[in-house]
Amino acid sequence: MTDPTHRVHGVGPDEVAPDWPPLQASELDALLAGYPAFADGVHHIAWHSPRPLSAAALEDTAQGRVFIKRHHVSVRTPAQLEEEHRFIAHLRGIGLPVVQVFADAQGRTAVAQGEWTFEVHSAGIGEDVYRDTTSWTPLTDLTQAREAGAMLARLHQAAADFQAPQRSTHLLVARDDLIRADDPIATLEAQLAERLGLAEDLQHRDWRTDFRQVLLPLHAGLAARLHDEPRLWGHNDWHVSNLLWQHDGASMRISTVLDFGLASPTSALFDLATAIERNAIAWLNLEDGMGAVHIDTALALLEGYRRVLPMSAERVRLLADLLPLVHVDFALSEVEYFQAITQAPDNAQVAYETFLLGHARWFATAPGQALLQALRAAA
Repeated sequence: MTDPTHRVHGVGPDEVAPDWPPLQASELDALLAGYPAFADGVHHIAWHSPRPLSAAALEDTAQGRVFIKRHHVSVRTPAQLEEEHRFIAHLRGIGLPVVQVFADAQGRTAVAQGEWTFEVHSAGIGEDVYRDTTSWTPLTDLTQAREAGAMLARLHQAAADFQAPQRSTHLLVARDDLIRADDPIATLEAQLAERLGLAEDLQHRDWRTDFRQVLLPLHAGLAARLHDEPRLWGHNDWHVSNLLWQHDGASMRISTVLDFGLASPTSALFDLATAIERNAIAWLNLEDGMGAVHIDTALALLEGYRRVLPMSAERVRLLADLLPLVHVDFALSEVEYFQAITQAPDNAQVAYETFLLGHARWFATAPGQALLQALRAAA
């Protein structure tokens, strides 16, 4: 039985019915029975997440609150989920304030039950200030933006010696394969033999022409400049809704980093560009013109980052040139998800036209150009 009142974030500004049924007490009881630390006592669901691509909830147990997420196995197998768990464990081992991923009695951090894959995390320390905020909502508190930039830099310092291969899936992972490719069209063509859902969608589009007209002009010369940018595992979804906060006097400090679902080996610049894209542009309100771009937020993120990890002027200019394309691989993964997994062609159309092409086109507008010029000036 599902909860007919449960709503999640949609591809637009409105909340919608979920693709995945919300978590039920009975299935969480069965899951936690395999975790000795949480098996005993009464369990109670305290909150259902409004995030749309999986089902998640906060669960109160006799031993404290935990966060439980459930993925369909077509989106994440246990092996695919464990790839990000190893990254989280590495960061936690170095002392970065990330959640703990719990193992069950058999030592598994990703557990398969029927058609689902589950993970159980600590709830994190701090206040979930932006719990119900969508990933496209700008951050307007500049002190928090500087703090977010500084914490991202500390994450990159902690990730520098983490070595692991590329993620074994493209689905809902933020990769930079096409951005780094000398020929993005040929690279995508080579991928389609294995990405059948994406191939099915793109066969009905003149996507090569779209690439040549919209994306490749922005890509010219970029791959060569990225050759010297080291591979680095990044968070790749650095929005304030994935951070918990604590008061430190009059200021707020980040106390926990959440949600590594999009993590992969990209680069520090890719992760920072994603942070600017997520936090400094009101993508759902572009009709506001200059009001939709928060240049001060972008500069505060960059300032906080550079306080921890100095960046040369050349790399800041590369950051600006990367920004209009930082979304490309993930946008295509969303097209693939909506086409092959949820079978929602209208959402696939939004992911292709509004996200993949629309975001790139926006950077040619006056607000987009103003943001890029401000970043280049900050170099």
